[in-house]
This record gives sequence, structure tokens and C-alpha cells, in this order.
Amino acid sequence: MGVDKQLMDFEARLRPQINTFLAQRVPVDVDQAQLAKSMLYSITAGGKRLRPLLTLAVLETFQVQPDEASFKAASAVELLHTYSLIHDDLPAMDDDDLRRGLPTNHVKFGAGMATLAGDGLLTLAFQWLVDNSLPAATKIELVDQLSRLAGPSGMVAGQADDIYYEQHQLALAHLQKLHRHKTGDLILYAVRAGGLIANRSDCQPLLDQFAKSFGLAFQIYDDILDVTSSADQLGKPVHQDANKNTYPNLMGLDRSYQQLAKTIEAGRSALKQMQAEKNVDTTLLASFFSYFQF
Repeated sequence: MGVDKQLMDFEARLRPQINTFLAQRVPVDVDQAQLAKSMLYSITAGGKRLRPLLTLAVLETFQVQPDEASFKAASAVELLHTYSLIHDDLPAMDDDDLRRGLPTNHVKFGAGMATLAGDGLLTLAFQWLVDNSLPAATKIELVDQLSRLAGPSGMVAGQADDIYYEQHQLALAHLQKLHRHKTGDLILYAVRAGGLIANRSDCQPLLDQFAKSFGLAFQIYDDILDVTSSADQLGKPVHQDANKNTYPNLMGLDRSYQQLAKTIEAGRSALKQMQAEKNVDTTLLASFFSYFQF
């Protein structure tokens, strides 16, 4: 089947703009040459740019043309996501040598500089959320949402659970909570950011349902790929999760596939409801589920 053509066209139009924006704008805000190289190394190493694309897709769904300010705010989440990958790869965390088919940041620049590159990207993300011409109330809400969903009650909490419970098998409800924080909360932020910038609070509950389903599906899919794919296919080490809490480890591959299908259907249902109740075309957002192909 492959990725939906509507999504492919959207990515072909927006992803190069995101890549160019990140490559050009990050060095402007960095005042140390080696730090800039380390930050740029990871931010320009590739990737789907899924999170800023989700924000921009929500804007397009509401027929809001992104200007420079909203584009900058949408791109900020990619800075934060990249920081999380750099830190996740560090020797004190997963100690991975490969990310997106390239040596990880600490392999290239050393653990100290890699840590600082992550720190720089994290703080720069919040600078970009306020260093733009969006309305003040929107900027405040974006900062509030990102700090909550990426911080110690969001993504960081999920990472902490992932480490703390590595040798202990969790029940399904606790595993879902771990994944909701570790992976889902940053995806939830990206979707919420689009709704905030578009000023469509009336659609936020259904957007949240879509985002939560997509985030959970993303993690289940990633868990399955760790078992079924090769490092060459994924551009990162595989079979790393033998002692971790994952869907295949808890319920086996067959039930993991079933859970993935059920989660995708819940997300599609929320979008169908939003289309019917709010008279908006949600097919672009629905097309993001076509990522999950085997």
C-alpha cells in the first residue's frame, strides 16, 4: 500500500521548507562554534519531521496559511525532539552508536558536547516559541503546553519510567501510561500547537483524541519494528528492547498488531466525528496513519 499520496505531496511541499528553516536559523542563535556544529549535526541528520508536519497539517486542515511566525513556532518542537534523541542515545541512557544511519552525537562530538547540544536545542525551542510575532496569549499557551507535555509530567516522566521499570514487567495500563508520556505527549503537543495557532479551541477535544491515538500507534509500531526490522532498514540499532516494557514483550506480536489496528481506528473515528460536527476536511490528518505500513 505505502504512504498515502496526499501525505506524500504534503511532505514533499513542507519538509524541505522545515529542513531549510532549521539549517539556516539554528546557527543564528548559537554563540559557540563547536556547539553550533554539534547541534546542527543532529538537527540536519534527517528524519521525517513528523511533529512540525503535524502542526502544519492542523493549520492546513483549518485553511490557515502559515506565516514566518507560525512556521517558526511549528519548527520549535523539532528542536526539542532532537534534544531528546541526543540525550536518549548518551552512554548514561541507551548508549547507542547509530541514529538515522549516522554515528550518534556523542560518538561524533563526545558525551560532554552532545549533552550541551541537547541542552541548547531544548532551551532554543522555548526561545523560538516566544521570539516571533504570534499573539502574546498564543505564545504563553504554547510555552505552557510544551513545558508540561515535554517535561517531568510528560515526556521526561515517560523516559524515567522506561529506565526505572526496565527489569520489571508492567501491566498493560501502566505500559500505556509509559508510552503516552514517552512518545505520545510530544505528538499531542504538536497537534495542540496547530489548534492553538489556528485559534480553534472548539476542535481541541477531538484533535486530542486523534493525537493520543496517533501517538500510541506510533509507539506500538516502533515496538513492532524493533522486533521485525534490521538496523539498515531503520537507521538505528534494533532488538534493543529485550529487557524493556514493550507491546511485543507484554502481549506478543500478533496481539500487538491487533492493538495497533484498534488504536488507528480510534484515531480515525475522532477525525470522522470532527469532520461531521465541524465541517472541516480531515483527510490530510487521517493520511498520517498511512505511516504504519509493513
